[in-house]
Amino acid sequence: MPATQKLLGIRFFDGNVAEAVDQAIANGGLIVAPSGTCFTRLQQDETYRHAMISADLALPDSGFMVLLWHLLHCRRITRISGLTYLKELLARLDLRSAGSTVWVLPNAGAREKTVAALARDGFSISETDCYVAPMYGREPEDEALLAFLAARRPRHIVIALSGGVQEKLGFHVREQCGYRPAIHCIGAALGFVAGYQIAIPDWADRLYLGWLLRLLSQPGKFLPRALNALALPGLIMKCGEKLPPMKKSRVS
Repeated sequence: MPATQKLLGIRFFDGNVAEAVDQAIANGGLIVAPSGTCFTRLQQDETYRHAMISADLALPDSGFMVLLWHLLHCRRITRISGLTYLKELLARLDLRSAGSTVWVLPNAGAREKTVAALARDGFSISETDCYVAPMYGREPEDEALLAFLAARRPRHIVIALSGGVQEKLGFHVREQCGYRPAIHCIGAALGFVAGYQIAIPDWADRLYLGWLLRLLSQPGKFLPRALNALALPGLIMKCGEKLPPMKKSRVS
């Protein structure tokens, strides 16, 4: 069994990126990589909470979380960013053959740039391998996506949507699609590679500074998300390995 560590109720993979991708390809299931801004959702969103604790492979993407775990609990875990994971995944021949992968994308522009970038890199891909997701509500259940997948039965499904949405959608797909593909919820990482998000240099990713470059590029969009990460020190200090309790909803 691969090494793992439990943080905030989520069992995170603790190994190198090649081992993580090997496990994802061999076993399939739901693969998640929560950023430091996502952990408050564990106390606010029951569906998200269930998706995260039942994920088949959780990657310690958040450099902030990794640092806090070491500082507050004197324990180390190997960080694997979503971008590092995606680059390793894209290097595998398993995703490059025609029909092997479906790409779930946020809009038509992202689809166009993803197809062009991956085709230049030797992938057998066309727009028919992509699914442009609608705007989901609180529960992202998508019968059209399930039908799209049933017609193709890809070995891999790459979901490149926003954090908090993609994990719930991936969980929905895993539970309803009728077979066991690998469902990679890698958020903005595909945008960094394909060019529809700001590029993140390798040095910035290694130094845990990808969030800062995104914040500087679109402060109005990313500052509110970054502020959510301020709750993480208190959560890790108080809960450690345990899943944080749900907050009671306010009754007006």
